[in-house]
Amino acid sequence: MTQPPSNQPPGFGAPDPNQGNQGVPPMPPTPPQAPQTPPSAPGPYGGQPPQTPPPAGPYDQPQQPGYGYPQQAPPPGYGYPQQPGQPGPYAQQQPGPYGQPGQPGPYGQQQPGPYGGYPGQPGYPSAPTPPGGNNPFKGKPGVIIAAAVAGLLVIGGGTWLALSGGDEEKPVAKPSGTATAQPSGSASVDQGDGSGDGDGRNGQDDLNAGRQPGEAKINWLLKNSVDLPKNGSDVYGPWIVGDVVVKAMYKGIDGYSLTDGSVKWHLDLPHKLCATPPQPAADGTMVFGVEDKDGDRAKCTELQKVDLKTGKAGWKRSVPKATGLFAFSDNTLAISGNTVTAAGSSSAYGFSLADGKQLFATPSSGCKAFAFAGGEKLISADSCPSGDVNKKQQQVSEVDPNTGKPRWSFRLQANWEVDKVYSVNPLVVSATQRDEKKWSIFSLTADGKLRSQIQGGNDKYAPNCGGSFVVFGKNLAGCTGVAADANTFYMATETGYGTPNEVVAFDLNTGKPKWRSKAPGNQPMSPLRMEGSQVLVYIDPSYDKGGTVATIAPTGGAPTTLLQHPAATAQIENSFFDAGYAYGNGTFVISSGRVSASNDKAEKETKTMMAFSK
Repeated sequence: MTQPPSNQPPGFGAPDPNQGNQGVPPMPPTPPQAPQTPPSAPGPYGGQPPQTPPPAGPYDQPQQPGYGYPQQAPPPGYGYPQQPGQPGPYAQQQPGPYGQPGQPGPYGQQQPGPYGGYPGQPGYPSAPTPPGGNNPFKGKPGVIIAAAVAGLLVIGGGTWLALSGGDEEKPVAKPSGTATAQPSGSASVDQGDGSGDGDGRNGQDDLNAGRQPGEAKINWLLKNSVDLPKNGSDVYGPWIVGDVVVKAMYKGIDGYSLTDGSVKWHLDLPHKLCATPPQPAADGTMVFGVEDKDGDRAKCTELQKVDLKTGKAGWKRSVPKATGLFAFSDNTLAISGNTVTAAGSSSAYGFSLADGKQLFATPSSGCKAFAFAGGEKLISADSCPSGDVNKKQQQVSEVDPNTGKPRWSFRLQANWEVDKVYSVNPLVVSATQRDEKKWSIFSLTADGKLRSQIQGGNDKYAPNCGGSFVVFGKNLAGCTGVAADANTFYMATETGYGTPNEVVAFDLNTGKPKWRSKAPGNQPMSPLRMEGSQVLVYIDPSYDKGGTVATIAPTGGAPTTLLQHPAATAQIENSFFDAGYAYGNGTFVISSGRVSASNDKAEKETKTMMAFSK
C-alpha cells in the first residue's frame, strides 16, 4: 500500500485565486486497501477539496489559474521493451530489476482491480500498489518515439510507460532538386488471387482460399523490395490518403493502391529518412525529416514536403543547426494548421507548410519548447529555467501555430516532465517523474486550467508510443491504445499475450471511470482513434483466429465488428513486427514497423504490409 508523503513537495496544494479554501492545502491521499471505486479527483475549477482526497499529481500552480496535487508512488518498477519474435502488442516482457512481488511493474501481467493502467505508456495514478510482473511493448504507426531512456515507470499503483524523452544559420526554403516522383514496379505484391506466393496457414497460394463466410478479404500482401543496410531500417506509416496508402522506409517513400497494392508512385530521397509527423496535414501533404548526409555523423535536419496523394515533392529546406549542450538532439516533427514544427532539446522552429518559410523560433531566454503535438491545436512541451541544475521545471502550452507565441501555459510541479500528449482536443497529457518513478495523466480545459486527473485504480495500462529511435528527442504524440472525445478518455488495460483486456472509459470532467468494455475471447484489443462518435479498436489475432477491426459505442458495451480478418491467415497477420495500423475507406492496413533480416534472400521475403476489406 502506498504511504502518504511525510512532506509536501514544492507546489503541493498551491492555492488558486479562483478557488475556495485559499491557502489550505488538502491532506495527502490515504488509499483504501481494496477500492471498488477510485478516489476522487479535483474538479475542473477547484472549489472545496473532496472528502476523499484525490491521488497526487504533478501539477504546480499554473501560470493561468488551475490546481494540482503531487502524486505519491509505490516503489519503483522497471521493465524491458518487447524482444523481437514475441507475439502480439501486449506480449509479456522479462521482469525488471524492481520486479519483486508486491511492487507494480510497468507492464506487469494484469491483476484484478476495478480500474487500471494502460498499454505502452505511463500507467494510471491509483491508490493501491498492484503486484508486479512483466510488460509488453509494441510500436504503432509512424511514431518516432523518444526511446533514449528505456526504463518503464510505475506510479501510484498504476504502471508507467517507457520514458524517452544561440548562433544559428538561416537557410532559405527552396524547391527540391533531388527528390523525384516516379512510379516503380519493384514492390512484390500478392493480390490473393491464386497467382501469388502467399503462405496461408494450410500452404495455400491463394490467401483468400481459406476465407470463411463473414470474414474480410485480403486485398493484397506486400513483401520488401528495398536493398537495406545490414542493420535494416525503420518503417514509417502507414497513412491512408484517399485511395492511396503510403509508407516510407530508408531512402524512399511509396504510395500504393488500397485496392490491389500496386505502386501508384515512388519518391527517392538523397539520404535516410529520420522523422515524420504522426499524421499528414488536412490536405494530404506531409513533411518528412531526412538526414543531411550518409554515415553515422548525419543529423536529422533536412525537411522535404511531399503530396501523399501524388508523390510530388514540394519545397525542401534545412532546419538551422543546433548549438550548445544539446546540439546532438534529433528533431521531431508535428503538423498543425499551416505549420510544421521541428523541435529538439536545444531549439524549436515553425515553418509554413505552403512554402517552407520560417515562421518562428525558440526564444533565446525563458521557457523553450522541446517538443510539439499537432492536429487541431498546436501544443508544446516547454523547459523553463529553475535556477537549480538539480531541479527541472516544465510546462504545457497551447501555441499560436502562426507565431509560436503561447496562448496559455500550465506549469507542472518541479521535477515532473511532460511525457506524452494523448489528445490535443480535448487536451490529455501524460507526465512523469523519472527519479521517483511516478506517472500521472491529467486533462486541461480549453483555456489551460486543470480539468481532471485520471484515476486508474488498480489496473495496469500501457499506451503504445513505440516506433523509431530518437536520440535525446521526444515525440509527444502518435500513441495508440488511447483515444478521446469531448468528454471521455479511453484507454486499454495491459494484458499478457493470449489474455483478454479491457478498454476503460474515463470521464474527463471528474477523472473517474465510466464503463469498461471487455475484449472478446483471449485476444487483446487496443483503441486506435475515434471513428465518428465511436471508439475504433483493433483486436489482435491469435494463432487460430484473425484480428478484428471493431468499434465501441460511446456508452460502452461489447465491440461491434467492422472487419473480421480470416483465420486462415492469422499467422501472417500476427507476424508483423512492431506493427503500424491505418483504417480508411473501409480498408484496414497493417505494416511492419521495421524490416531487418539475416541475409538478402530473407530480407526480400519479409512481409511489410497487408490490407483487408469487405
